Amino acid sequence: MLEKELIRQITLDLTGIKSVVGTLGEIRAAEKVYHFLNALDYYTQHPDYLTLSDLKEDTLGRKNVVALLKGEKGHSQDTVILIGHIDTVGVADYGNIKKYATDPIKLQELLGNKKLNDDTLKDLASGDWMFGRGIFDMKAGVAAQMALLKKLSESVDQLEGNVVFVAVPDEEGNSRGMLSAVDELLRLGEENDLTYIAAVDTDYMSPRFPGDDKKYIYIGTVGKILPCFYVYGKETHVGQVFEGLDANLLASKILREVNLSFDLCDVVENEVTLPPISLRLQDLKSKYSVQTVNEAYLYFNYSTHSSQPDEVLTKMKTKAEKAFKNALHRLNDEYRSYCRAADIPFQEVPWSVQVLTFEELYSAVRAEVGVSIDESLDKLKQELLKKKPDDRIYSLRIVRELRRHWSNKNPVIIVFFAPPYYPHNYVRGKDENERKLLAAVNEAVAHVSTEHPYKFVVKKFYPYISDLSYCSISRDSKVINALVSNMPGWNEIYSLPIESIQKLNVPVVNIGPYGKDAHKFTERVNMPYSFEVMPKILEKTVRLLLDR
Repeated sequence: MLEKELIRQITLDLTGIKSVVGTLGEIRAAEKVYHFLNALDYYTQHPDYLTLSDLKEDTLGRKNVVALLKGEKGHSQDTVILIGHIDTVGVADYGNIKKYATDPIKLQELLGNKKLNDDTLKDLASGDWMFGRGIFDMKAGVAAQMALLKKLSESVDQLEGNVVFVAVPDEEGNSRGMLSAVDELLRLGEENDLTYIAAVDTDYMSPRFPGDDKKYIYIGTVGKILPCFYVYGKETHVGQVFEGLDANLLASKILREVNLSFDLCDVVENEVTLPPISLRLQDLKSKYSVQTVNEAYLYFNYSTHSSQPDEVLTKMKTKAEKAFKNALHRLNDEYRSYCRAADIPFQEVPWSVQVLTFEELYSAVRAEVGVSIDESLDKLKQELLKKKPDDRIYSLRIVRELRRHWSNKNPVIIVFFAPPYYPHNYVRGKDENERKLLAAVNEAVAHVSTEHPYKFVVKKFYPYISDLSYCSISRDSKVINALVSNMPGWNEIYSLPIESIQKLNVPVVNIGPYGKDAHKFTERVNMPYSFEVMPKILEKTVRLLLDR
């Protein structure tokens, strides 16, 4: 079977398994990958090199597939990691044809009866596209890796160096698969004397704007952090509005300062992150009354190329201070105008700007009440863990409880982090591995471009959150402390294997299949590029990385 036909068939087989994140279908997908590899002659001869391993503390019993392939030419310890996820988002968006969301052949027929936009109709009619949930994000990419592993296994005597393939679940959720895989990779490396030099993902790649015909390869990946703001105002009766400080007013000023603010974007080598965007904004008033709102809460999706948690924390605290100042100015200005019209004396509001980080709040309360605050927090945490609230709400409840014990009852904004955290991976050529990855990718793209007339562009940061984030993390204790000390519930509801990620520490690249509409019911993959061209770049990159 030709390699492109093999990739097509594996893609169909994997897509046919409904492996929605958080379901047992993820296990079936892992078993499908495992059985394919287990049937290869190489793993018949080396059964210990192929494992189906349990995720750590996973109630569903989901599995990672880990396959080691040892080259027999020379004695190189250099090892390339191949990473791919086997889970998908749900299928509810397919409506009355969701039964066929994972059947690309039948789905293609049924989509012809739907009202689709012109671009989708054109692709549907061309015969070059295959539709289905997860086919693009990212089962076609996993299929390419599996086909490459098969090809390499058939000529290990010509391969210098090693490859480790890891197929993981839960990428669309909390990355439990990859976070478990980090320790598996380290164990495998120690047992087999491997030196990891790079990680290659084949997650999806798509047009960046309408009409974009470029094909992108991304060396490095974007990061993500979730800065949160707990706002405590001063309640009052609605008949005495200027005697209080509306928490919603403070929250709105924070939203204005942070939301979509370009000055918070990271610009690195002419590539720019998207600005922060709000993911939640709400007051914490539980029922209607004529008392004004005295608590509010908001958080933002914050992308990074270079900013570390300590820097983000400083930026958010500065923004919160400016927002607080603006809220007080607004309140004073409006009160002054009101007093003038009502012919009553004006007096400035009595509050001043007060913004603390979670760590600063904890230190203040601990200094006042001692160890009893830890006892109070532990009691609340036990109650919360029984109820299993959303991680963001758990974090908020801890902050609220901590503020409740503080003697200072003046309005305040508390800045903190909530899960999840995805470190960015910036490959700038600072060490041998980074330089080798940059050279290998550029040479591979140049080589393939002589055979295929696509407009290839190599960029620095994969723009979509992915498991590549967990291939490296800062070694700076100041950075890590800012993250850990300002994330309520760290090591209780959420944590990262920081030391293990620091040990893994490899540069990353994403060489993905080309398609459109990830996470939409028109999700589709372009077959000519994804089954033939992309796999050539993938293989050439891997071989160049291992070529001494």
